[in-house]
Amino acid sequence: MIPAIQVRQVTKRYGDVAALSGIDLDVARGEFFGLLGPNGAGKTTLISALAGLVRPDGGSLAVMGCDVQGDYRRARRQLGVVPQEIVFDPFFTVRETLRFQSGYFGIKGNDDWIDEILANLDLTAKADAGMRTLSGGMKRRVLVAQALVHRPPVIVLDEPTAGVDVELRQTLWRFIRRLNGDGHTVVLTTHYLEEAEQLCGRIAMLKGGRVVALDSTPNLLRRFSVHTLRLRLAGDAGLPESMAGVPAERQGDAWVLSLDRFEQIEQILAAVRAAGAAIEDFAIGQPDLEDVFVKIMHQEDRPS
Repeated sequence: MIPAIQVRQVTKRYGDVAALSGIDLDVARGEFFGLLGPNGAGKTTLISALAGLVRPDGGSLAVMGCDVQGDYRRARRQLGVVPQEIVFDPFFTVRETLRFQSGYFGIKGNDDWIDEILANLDLTAKADAGMRTLSGGMKRRVLVAQALVHRPPVIVLDEPTAGVDVELRQTLWRFIRRLNGDGHTVVLTTHYLEEAEQLCGRIAMLKGGRVVALDSTPNLLRRFSVHTLRLRLAGDAGLPESMAGVPAERQGDAWVLSLDRFEQIEQILAAVRAAGAAIEDFAIGQPDLEDVFVKIMHQEDRPS
């Protein structure tokens, strides 16, 4: 089956800066895919190239099998993009904005779908309000609605919850999860890594215009993160000498040890008991995507 998004050896330079350096990427139909990276990694440039807003220096991009440059109109109809920047026409109401957006794609009589989008994004009460009167969070909801108004099979969300309240985040993700469950492909860029961990089945990490990690979320967590064991010993005791090879640091009144395998927990507890130390408290820390992200980015910083 043709992927929802296909990127082949895409490059883009701005003067001496390589924004994209030979990106290869496939996103399967129906996937919830995460595109992560620090500022300047190339995420927005890649999204702009997919939307036809930036012309790459080399390589090719396709959306639902439609070449972004050779078949721009069809490719653009397959894609709904929620941009990072809040851009709007201050002279239109919310409903007028969505009707005009429908018209850009040649869609008439779209009010039923517009009403459904408004309801799912809690915008119904603001349907006839002027765009300039909306709060920043409400304007961002309208951006999401604009991206969905032509029912695109592929939805790209570029930092959709930046600077918005918890209620909007929950409302947005309920709706996007529903669309994904209905078969829409979703690509998400976000600095809220807990969102990516909960939502995305597969993740690509970019740095310096290159893909530095690409795998399923569970595999990334297994491959790159470590578990931790937090130990508080009676009498402010130190760790036994037999544990000298275990990475550990003092944090407040406890020791935090980094573990590669769960089996080490039993060995460590046994070593502490054998040394005559009493354990007052212990807790096992689970790895998360933030740990993975930091580790991968730091690996890329090290000289080879």
